[in-house]
Amino acid sequence: MSGLTPYGRRNFCCRSSLLDQAWGTHVNAQELATNIFSTSIVPYSAFLYWLTKSKKTPPLALFGFYFLLVFVFATIPAGVIALKVYHKSLANVDFLHGSAESMLTVTNLFIVLGLRQGVRQAEQANQQKAQDTNPAESQRPADTAQQQ
Repeated sequence: MSGLTPYGRRNFCCRSSLLDQAWGTHVNAQELATNIFSTSIVPYSAFLYWLTKSKKTPPLALFGFYFLLVFVFATIPAGVIALKVYHKSLANVDFLHGSAESMLTVTNLFIVLGLRQGVRQAEQANQQKAQDTNPAESQRPADTAQQQ
């Protein structure tokens, strides 16, 4: 009876993927988070590859997306230090957690400023294109201002 559960059923345990534990009865939130965190690097690497390959992303935004990896790799030793030295999770050691999160803030700034730069460049290119195709329309507002 060693293989039986208290309800008399056999206890079969098999995982076909790292995410199967989310639907199990013995979910360890810390282990689940670690598994999701470690497997997320694969799709993010593919995202960075295609973003770089497209050559349409503003350089500062692209740098910001790559800088997110700095945040990830800085968070790992910060978490280990929090656990080994302070015997707490990273979220409970304020100066380590704040330092790690500040890298995320810098990442967000790079991305936002880069995308803002890209939008402004696209708007300027559209205005220039409109002026090149219809030079008479681009002079019209100046003509109406002179008439008034």
